[in-house]
Amino acid sequence: MAGNHLMETKRLYLRTWQDGDLDPFAEMCADPVVMRYFPDVMTRDKSELLISRCIDKQETDGFSMAPVEIKATGEFLGFVGLNTPTYAAPLPFEPCVEIGWRLKRSSWGKGYASEAARAWLRFGFETIGLEEIVAFTIPANEPSQKVMRRLGMRRDPDGDFLHPSMPKDHPVAPHVLYRLTKEEWMERPEHGDH
Repeated sequence: MAGNHLMETKRLYLRTWQDGDLDPFAEMCADPVVMRYFPDVMTRDKSELLISRCIDKQETDGFSMAPVEIKATGEFLGFVGLNTPTYAAPLPFEPCVEIGWRLKRSSWGKGYASEAARAWLRFGFETIGLEEIVAFTIPANEPSQKVMRRLGMRRDPDGDFLHPSMPKDHPVAPHVLYRLTKEEWMERPEHGDH
């Protein structure tokens, strides 16, 4: 794709990271409402480090969590993408590729997460041939679980786990697991939507 656009949807560009992304990304990651299902808000330095890791993963894996912007205005909304987890301890279901998203508050409730995630699922299954993509979050994060279900992902209660990067008794250590296989994706009517 020309320029810095990895993919596009009807309303969105999914693109590579740019120098100007740090300010809006750090602002989003410092918002306690956006980060309410995470252990804590992120400092600007941690946000910058996360962007750097995403850029590295894009180069090594061919995919990562990537910025989302509105086509019509160029407004930065957050990031959506695929990721190969690299925590200090492995997840119980590794090796795996996860899909995830984090969008700023003003963009919630408009279908942007689902729209961008569908493009990444299409890329994962139809372009690079993944057999399965997973998603996970804490049980209280019902908004993200709604997106997972909207995407056709199914809850795997047997796969629920304690996140390895947190103490076992931490309030956000328990996570629920959702899965989607390539076969399930190809059976869904919207897999061909662009």
